[in-house]
Amino acid sequence: MAKRKLKKNFKGTSSVAGGEASQKEMAQPEKYYMFSLAAIALLVAVSVAPLTAEMSNFTSGFPHHHKHTVLKMDEASLTVINELETDVVVSWVSERCYQCLYQQLGVVPGRPSSGQPSSVDFIVSTQHEITLQLNSTPVNLELCTVPYHFGEHGNYSLWAKNLNDSSVVNCSVVTVADPVNSYIPILVAFLIFAGLALVFAIGKIILGLDVIRAFLFRIGGSMETERLINSELGTPGRTAAPVTDNILPPPPSPSKRLRSLDTFRGISLVIMVFVNYGGGRYWFFRHESWNGLTIADLVFPWFVFIMGTSIALSINSLLRAGSTRCSLLGKVMWRSLQLFIIGVFIINPNYCQGPLSWSNLRIPGVLQRLAWSYLVVACLDLLVARGHLDILPMDAWWSPALDILLYWPAWLCVLLLETLWLCLTFVLPVPDCPMGYLGPGGIGDMGLYTNCTGGAAGFIDRWLLGENHIYQTPSSRVIYATRMPYDPEGVLGSINSILMAFLGLQAGKIILHYRDLHTSIMSRFLIWSLSLGVISAVLTKCSTDEGFIPVNKNLWSLSYVTTLACFAYVLLVMIYYTVDVKNWWSGAPFYYPGMNSILVYVGHEVLEDYFPFRWRMANSQSHAEHLTQNLVATSCWVLISYVLYRKKIFWKI
Repeated sequence: MAKRKLKKNFKGTSSVAGGEASQKEMAQPEKYYMFSLAAIALLVAVSVAPLTAEMSNFTSGFPHHHKHTVLKMDEASLTVINELETDVVVSWVSERCYQCLYQQLGVVPGRPSSGQPSSVDFIVSTQHEITLQLNSTPVNLELCTVPYHFGEHGNYSLWAKNLNDSSVVNCSVVTVADPVNSYIPILVAFLIFAGLALVFAIGKIILGLDVIRAFLFRIGGSMETERLINSELGTPGRTAAPVTDNILPPPPSPSKRLRSLDTFRGISLVIMVFVNYGGGRYWFFRHESWNGLTIADLVFPWFVFIMGTSIALSINSLLRAGSTRCSLLGKVMWRSLQLFIIGVFIINPNYCQGPLSWSNLRIPGVLQRLAWSYLVVACLDLLVARGHLDILPMDAWWSPALDILLYWPAWLCVLLLETLWLCLTFVLPVPDCPMGYLGPGGIGDMGLYTNCTGGAAGFIDRWLLGENHIYQTPSSRVIYATRMPYDPEGVLGSINSILMAFLGLQAGKIILHYRDLHTSIMSRFLIWSLSLGVISAVLTKCSTDEGFIPVNKNLWSLSYVTTLACFAYVLLVMIYYTVDVKNWWSGAPFYYPGMNSILVYVGHEVLEDYFPFRWRMANSQSHAEHLTQNLVATSCWVLISYVLYRKKIFWKI
């Protein structure tokens, strides 16, 4: 999420809200089985020995130039060997850096004499492919460029020499020592959790057998167990259930809680917790430096999306129960205020700089954006929501667009907000920056707009909130070497987070209007997904950097919202079908943190530096140890949420 920590870089190189308890409780054996399985999963994650690999020793042939270098994570050793008579300047640029200036890595002196080349050792990044450029001095003539993706902890040599033609320089990379495979820990972790999921599935099938259930009930030895046995298997002399078992009628279908929504929320939350804890320090579990998407960029918009879906269902349920719109408006405002206060004073990344004071208080943030999005979308829904939907005509010609036409005032407000975002983004004049600039500044765009990070979005935040009250270490520093503070949860991007929540609200309206018509619900979801995908393709021109509006999490660009909403509808279809339609999956274990989302999110932020969520590692430069620690911490929160679910403890704001 927006909580990121700036890594120390090597010289010249950059390291590239919860629900209520389900009315139907799980059977007693399944309760103990789930608890035991969660405990076993946590124990396995703790006890698995992290896979480590030692870097191979090497000898290059020029021992007087080599110094023993301890490589850090995502680093490799590169020896540039110069057989030319002139000095060579070595520069580099990441392939993920769009239209970027080369950054100087160092200078390799010319050979001292014929047959005796000179060499200099460098450390290079291994996260992405980089392009090395060799220039001669003092005329700065380009000699050659070499694109290469170095492997972690590998040892490489780059030779610069003349062949037959003295005017032609040949540059080639030679692998001296093979790199380690830093992705093996991910494979091992996947196999472990996949195995646990398989064991759980097989165990659930076995527990469903009548013989096994009867045996487990008998060994329990309690009156409750006997009652459950009798209700499941029947006893002689009992031909009908007691009258008291069926006093209350079953709840109406619209009020039935959909497990798929809590499961969707739980999936988003669990991935969010994992990436916030570090994601094993893999680059694809970190936020993209500017344009594009990584796994870390998916989850926050999905959380906003499903919040909008929950708003639609919750407000409809409360209106049907007789609550007034004024009373609901008061609850919405109070809940938004609570979320905002918790985000500002409890979950604030500037805690690492010491006690909070007004001079360094970050005002925007994840919960602050959730509060703002919730407030606006809930108010819009209160403006147009209908308490009774069963009298609406479903056979009219306009019924396929029923979930849109009935709420046209809210749609109009959202379209006006989106027009405001487009105008401010592309028309607002920003000092010393081109109009409509969407770039990262820094070394991007050939260094022409160094202090224009985020264009209008960054300018508005710095003008409205002040540089000291926004995020100081944005992800754009990693590749683009930006120097300006920039907040990915800033003011202008909040408009598009409202759009994301409203698209989630639309999913809730579909569920309400087409309740129990599973085919209609899923087809509507897929139609929305296709429509949003087409809009994204047009806005981005199906490219990362060349489109009208690139996909950008830092800006919360329009294409970012439409793309992630497209993915959200597809994911919701799959979960809805497997969990609520076919009942192939109960939603576990994601269902439990999804039921206690605010508690899990706030808890994982506040207790991040405490055991068992973090401990001193033997090798802090090992992906395996970081991955183990982050998986254990995330598993702990899943286990905690399961225990709270069993105890019927839910933190609601």
